[in-house]
Amino acid sequence: MKKFFIIALFLFISNASFAQLFSGESIENQPNVDNKRWSWGYFLGFNSYDFDFDYIDYNPSTVTGKDYLVETRTGFNVGLIGNLKLNDHFDLRFEPGVNFNTRGFQLYSADINTFREINSTYVHLPLLLKFNANRLNNFRPFVVGGLSTSINLSSNENNPDDNSAGQFRMKTNSYYYELGFGIDIYLYYFKFSPSIRGVFAINDELVRDNDPNSIYTENVDSMSSRAVFINFTFQ
Repeated sequence: MKKFFIIALFLFISNASFAQLFSGESIENQPNVDNKRWSWGYFLGFNSYDFDFDYIDYNPSTVTGKDYLVETRTGFNVGLIGNLKLNDHFDLRFEPGVNFNTRGFQLYSADINTFREINSTYVHLPLLLKFNANRLNNFRPFVVGGLSTSINLSSNENNPDDNSAGQFRMKTNSYYYELGFGIDIYLYYFKFSPSIRGVFAINDELVRDNDPNSIYTENVDSMSSRAVFINFTFQ
């Protein structure tokens, strides 16, 4: 249902965009909105988090050679935006938000039930540089990139229990780089900006089990999150 909603919304936006571009309409909504030094807003959106595993030894017992099968699900994003205009084409943005997500994973080959469901709540803090193309009527494409950090409130990093007790543990602090693109749509009362962004962790997030021979962690060289964000921004 969520995927259908997203697709329908993008189709609606695309149809409206093409209709205006080819209808000859030239009335600009909010012609001076981008002249503000500072601007503020908020965003709502969806996310899909995954795990990227690097292994110490290749595992020939599975089709892919990987130890883990990861199950991704759709989560939810909400947050605020602070935007500093640097010049006509570049903005510096701070987008603090909270991301809710659930992932699952299990070992490909094991004699016991190894499935783990991981519920994560992230306080996500990205600092982004936004490059804006020239405005065309009421539309302005952009690309965005930058660095971010997050605090995983559900990490269980300091929990003494590990996978032997059914508890999967991750590090609380993570660091990422982000790349994405979108379009600013200038409506009568506000600026609406749908965007899509890839988020890639650059640090190892796995807390190893207490047993060095644990089937869950002994073959993992590093584990890092990666995600896709689809956000709808209102300014």
